[in-house]
Amino acid sequence: MSSLISAENTWALWAILAFCAAAAIYLEQKYSWANKVTGCILALLFTLILSNVGIIPTESPVYDSVWSYVVPLAVPMLLFNANIKKIGKESGKLLIIYLIGSLGTVLGGFVAFFALRNLIPNLNDILPMFVGTYIGGSVNFVAMSTAYKVPSATVSAALVADNLLMALYFFTLIALPSLGFIKKNYSHPYIDKLESEADKETDKTMAAQYWGSKEISLKDIAFTVATAFVIVAISVKLSDVINASFTGGGKVTEILVKFFGNQYLLITTFTMILASVFPKFFNNIRGSQEIGTFLIYLFFAVIGAPASIKLIIMESPLLLVLALIIVLVNMIVTLIFAKLLHFSIEEAIIASNANVGGPTTSAAMAVSKGWGDLIIPTLLVGTLGYVIGNYFALIVGIITH
Repeated sequence: MSSLISAENTWALWAILAFCAAAAIYLEQKYSWANKVTGCILALLFTLILSNVGIIPTESPVYDSVWSYVVPLAVPMLLFNANIKKIGKESGKLLIIYLIGSLGTVLGGFVAFFALRNLIPNLNDILPMFVGTYIGGSVNFVAMSTAYKVPSATVSAALVADNLLMALYFFTLIALPSLGFIKKNYSHPYIDKLESEADKETDKTMAAQYWGSKEISLKDIAFTVATAFVIVAISVKLSDVINASFTGGGKVTEILVKFFGNQYLLITTFTMILASVFPKFFNNIRGSQEIGTFLIYLFFAVIGAPASIKLIIMESPLLLVLALIIVLVNMIVTLIFAKLLHFSIEEAIIASNANVGGPTTSAAMAVSKGWGDLIIPTLLVGTLGYVIGNYFALIVGIITH
């Protein structure tokens, strides 16, 4: 099917992708309804509509460039704060319940696999995306969709299901503390502390509060981009060497190559090591989260382009069930162990949010609820999720293949 803008019209397509990403970010930060929908799904919907009405093509070298170059650069930028020593030292109790929730996600992944493997084609390729994203966040979703070469149309349907489920789950998390059963069986010190304080209303959305203005210099931008390029270049080259050096062999060799030769796993590992060994250098770089997040929004815009509305209607319901099973098991495991280990309901909610939505959504929720003492810990454990999410997702993928 021909489109108004051809697949070879590079500049026009880049302009549309950038505009859709920027518009989604603006709306998410400006309006509460858009914040609830999330900017990610808005960026996807914009290009989905444009492609389905014939304005932009469903396939283009521009989209391939985003997959091949933009996404790998975004991953290290979002991991500049992944100092493993700092995460262990400052995250406190939240790290424990977060890791337990991560295991709950893995368990949920296996439950979903055995329940739906005869209903969803190529589920063993799709499952790592959901396991990864429900341990760390969107970065892991992107990495696993690329690692397992999931078709763009399926990724789009999965992303719609994922974001719909996350929106519903966040509403559930927000409502949990008001339930009588929860009030009776869990401590809620952060809520109790706020009851006597005047909590001033603000017209800013959670996204606007989280992504507030900060001072970013030319040096910050230069160091962010240059460091990301170096990490990606080394990781991709090493990945090629590993894959070329271990051709053939048995099942064990194949598993080792898939694990250690995965470029996203190498990017994640190298960035984590560098951030832990040279924390002062990486902590002094401002803007890496902002630049990396914008690049991820470009990815979400690209995901919408090849999406067929008919395909989404056909595939998303089952993928929504898949996501629901994984997230439900995560929540149940988190709440059970929070009760057994005497965690507060606020800690359980924020830890589960960090699993399912990543550090940005959990920090934004902590900000919006006034749980200030949980903001930094959830950012730290959520950042750890970017790292371990890829490991756990690959393990689940290897076992289910």
